Amino acid sequence: MSSSVVPHAVSQLRTLRLQRSTRPFLARGGPHGERCAGCRLLPSYCICEWRTIVPTNAAVCLLMSDTEPLKPSNTGWLIADVVPDTFAFAWARTEVDPALLALLADPQWQPYVVFPGEFVDPARVVNDLAPVQSYSDHVKTKRPLFILLDATWSEARKIFKKSPYLLNFPVLSLQPEQISNYRLRRSRRDDHFCTAEVAALCLELAGETHAAQTMDAYLDLYTEHYLRAKMQQKLNWDDEIHQTLRSLREKI
Repeated sequence: MSSSVVPHAVSQLRTLRLQRSTRPFLARGGPHGERCAGCRLLPSYCICEWRTIVPTNAAVCLLMSDTEPLKPSNTGWLIADVVPDTFAFAWARTEVDPALLALLADPQWQPYVVFPGEFVDPARVVNDLAPVQSYSDHVKTKRPLFILLDATWSEARKIFKKSPYLLNFPVLSLQPEQISNYRLRRSRRDDHFCTAEVAALCLELAGETHAAQTMDAYLDLYTEHYLRAKMQQKLNWDDEIHQTLRSLREKI
């Protein structure tokens, strides 16, 4: 792990999860061997030096199922690499982290639960962000806080249904025109996006175009390194994927 890489919320959650593990977590299907603690890739494919933090007004809150922080293919980690205000909490049906409740109650945020509208009471569903709201004698906009359910689809539905503290927040239903490009896990549906792709869509909706583009480019780069490590193939550091992220980094 690069000495310049500060452990973020997902990294810290992974450490806590490992501390209570009774046996080692064995990732399925990915590259095997010692991994970099900063990016979870094999050291020769490390992307720590490519970590690109983009200042944003929007924030992301990840509610993660039990094993997600341990999976090398988890893309919530990538969100925390890019978006400085990323919060991560382990989800449990019977208990709630007080820090999560405090975050949701913080008046600077306007939380949105990001979930498909077809499964939700239409009265809760929104397709855009809230307008300016008034506080006392001042007028200001609450900062959007996107709550992403970082889990498999079946687990995400369970989290959504079994989290009463989310009931008072609007449900943001995204309607992207493109299909998912995620290549590290299989899905039966092209409209099932990985968590990092969802974050990029949310950032774009919030007007954070540069952060959204960086998120997509960083996901592409991580995917390329992950798959080449799995196949034991050489990297092309001057290909379009690396050049795209390099160009976005120069604009920060």
